[in-house]
Amino acid sequence: MKNTNLICTNCKKTFPIDRIYPRCDSCAEPLEVQRVTSGTIIDGDILRQTILERYADFFPFSEGERTISLREGFTPLVKSSRLAFELRVKSLFFKNESQNPTWSFKDRGTVSGVNHALSLGYERIGTVSSGNMAVSVAAYGARAKLKTVIFVSVNIPPEKLDPIAIYDPLLIRVDGDYGDLYFQSLAIGKERDIYFINSDVPFRVEGSKTIAFEVCEEMNFEPPDFVIVPTSSGGNLRGIMKGFEEFKDCGLIKKVPRFICAQASGCAPICKAYSENNEKVSPFQDPDTIAHAIENPFPPSGNEVLRRIRENGGIFVAVTDDEILRAQKRLAEEGIFAQPAGAVPLAALAKLREDRKIDEENTVLCIVTGGGLKYTAALEKHNLKTAECRIENLADFVRKRL
Repeated sequence: MKNTNLICTNCKKTFPIDRIYPRCDSCAEPLEVQRVTSGTIIDGDILRQTILERYADFFPFSEGERTISLREGFTPLVKSSRLAFELRVKSLFFKNESQNPTWSFKDRGTVSGVNHALSLGYERIGTVSSGNMAVSVAAYGARAKLKTVIFVSVNIPPEKLDPIAIYDPLLIRVDGDYGDLYFQSLAIGKERDIYFINSDVPFRVEGSKTIAFEVCEEMNFEPPDFVIVPTSSGGNLRGIMKGFEEFKDCGLIKKVPRFICAQASGCAPICKAYSENNEKVSPFQDPDTIAHAIENPFPPSGNEVLRRIRENGGIFVAVTDDEILRAQKRLAEEGIFAQPAGAVPLAALAKLREDRKIDEENTVLCIVTGGGLKYTAALEKHNLKTAECRIENLADFVRKRL
C-alpha cells in the first residue's frame, strides 16, 4: 500500500491504512482514506483499463495490489433533453450504474474492498446487505476464490435470494434489527478473521469516488450544479462527493457540485434528522418503502452525511412510493429500467422543481444506482399492458392499433 492513513470523518484521529475496522475508536464515527491532493488521470484505452488503473493516483494501492476486476465502471452518462424540458431545467443527465457487472454501483466499492482484503492476506470476506451489495460481494468473492459470508435480513424479498446464492457464499438470513446487524458483523469479522466490505467502509467509499471521476471526464470537466444520490447508509454519497473534491484539489475541475441526499419517505432517517434540526441521526421506526435498496433505518454514515451536506450547501429530500413509481416509469420511457431506489433521484428532482429549490438554469445529475431486474416485484405496481392475437389475424390487429 502507498504511504497514507485512515482519518476519522468527525474527530480527525488517524489510523493505519491496513486497519479494517471502519469506525473510530474515540468517537465511533466512520473512517475514510486520507484525501488525495496531487494526482491525475492515467491515459489509456478504457476498453483495456480498469477503473483502479485509470484512477490509480487516487487509490492507495501499489501496482501489484490491483489484481481482481470484473470490468466494473465506465458506465454511460445519458442526457435526457425531453425530461429536462418537462421538468424545466437547463440540462439533465443520468449516470446509469445498472451497467456494472452485477447491475449496480456496488461493484465499484466491492472491487476496491476485495483488492484491499487481498493485499492484507485475507482469505474470507463478507457483507451485510439488503440485496445489491450482497450480490456484488458474492460475485467478486467467487472471482477471487475467497470464502464469502453474506448476512441479509430475514425479510428480504424472496426474488433477491437466488441471485446471491448462485455464487455459493455462506448466505444467512438474519432475524433481528437490520441496523444492529452492521455492527454485529464487524464484531464477528474481528473474531473470525473476515474482512467485511460493508456499506460505508473506507475502501467501499473509495470505489464510489470513480463515479465522480467518470462524470467529470464525460462532462468535459465541467461538473453539474446538482448531484442527486439515493441515500441509504450514506457511503455512496460520501464517495461521490469525495471524488469531486479530490479532482478539484488536484486542479482537474473548478467547482464541486451541490449534493442532494434523496431518501424514501418510508425510511428517511437522515432527512428526518435534518428536518428536526438534529446533529445526529436516530433509528427510523417501522420502515416501509418499495425502495428496499435504500431501506436502512439507522445508516452508519448518517451523521457524516448530515455534516457534509450542510457544509456543501446541499439539500435533503424524501419522496413517497407513488412518486418513486412514477419516476421509475418516466425513466423507462427514456430507455432506462431502474430499480425503485434508482428512480428516487428523478422523483426528488420533480419534487424539488415544484418547491422551486432547483432553478431552471441548473444542470442536474441523477445517479441511477441499480437496474430494474434487481426487483421485478415492483412491476406489479404499474399498470402494464400486453395484447394477444392469433397469427392469421395479426396484420389486421396491428393495423387497427397503430
